[in-house]
Amino acid sequence: MLWRQHTVYRDRAGGVVIRGEHVQRWISLAPSGRKDEILLRAGRILDGGTTAPARSETVVPLCTGTGELATACRRLLAETAVDAAPPAPAAPGRTKQSEKPKRTGRKGKRMGFASWTILACVVGVVALYAYSTATTGTR
Repeated sequence: MLWRQHTVYRDRAGGVVIRGEHVQRWISLAPSGRKDEILLRAGRILDGGTTAPARSETVVPLCTGTGELATACRRLLAETAVDAAPPAPAAPGRTKQSEKPKRTGRKGKRMGFASWTILACVVGVVALYAYSTATTGTR
């Protein structure tokens, strides 16, 4: 049932990553570098599907049962969800007066004098090359 709701894959370091697109979270299980321990890391999935760096991590001994491992995973995912919660809205009636109004830009982009000069030089070099090739008869 896990693979129907989540994407499970191996990362470059050899750990296992479980992505839950529907909850916008990921969790990683990897060797910690010490014997009989596993490193758990959890983070968010950003818009567009990219993963954000881990928000929280912990090391769990492998001698603990699957219940303790599942509890640690749930705790990390809950911490990640709390970190990603949007901030509380400001009190009604208060507005920011320090914000500058946005400037409206030009409707279209225009090439400056330097751009036209460079373009004319490139066209001139190409024309000179074509002329010299045509007059010398290079095959």
